Amino acid sequence: MLFSVGSLFAIREGLVKILHPHELESPGWAIAVLGVSIVLETISLVTARREADRLRRGESWIEFIRHTKSPELPVVLLEDVGATGDARFDAAGSIAIGVLLGVIAVVLAAEMKSLLIGEAASPRDVARIRAAMESAPHVGRVIHLRTLHLGPDDLLVASKVAFDPELDFAALAKVIDETERRVRAVVPAARLIFLEPDVDRGPELARSEVTPSS
Repeated sequence: MLFSVGSLFAIREGLVKILHPHELESPGWAIAVLGVSIVLETISLVTARREADRLRRGESWIEFIRHTKSPELPVVLLEDVGATGDARFDAAGSIAIGVLLGVIAVVLAAEMKSLLIGEAASPRDVARIRAAMESAPHVGRVIHLRTLHLGPDDLLVASKVAFDPELDFAALAKVIDETERRVRAVVPAARLIFLEPDVDRGPELARSEVTPSS
């Protein structure tokens, strides 16, 4: 809403200035506002970039914006980047800013939608979780695995696992605890882990039980 409304307002102002051009009335105030804005936007951008650099893990900026689980960082980064005589030139600038804000609004809506409705862990983290589970003792195979981000650093993991059928209840509980420990060691964000013991009936029967999803 912030960028969409801002985009429409900027385009409207640009069109009004093209249809009814007039000279700048208070250059001193305009320069003061721009000066303060530049300082504040720069501080905000530097702070957001420093935090993003800590979380990027070697990803490009485009990959980070697409894959990050912290929705506030893309908002601040894109907003700060987008912030950055003849009245018709001023009008053209307003329209250009409006178009830029509109593009930013579309990008944010597309990338943040999955976080709002629930997004699975990245393929890399899913692979790590699966490998950690299958490396635990008395684990035969991960039959089903589902993940859901409840927050940037809060991941829910639910899995149906084929354990050794010879285990008694106490031994099974210990194996489950060890499996959870191994998962958290490789993906610390996996705070909630639910493991359902099951019998391995083969890949074909397993696929028929649940429709695959991310």
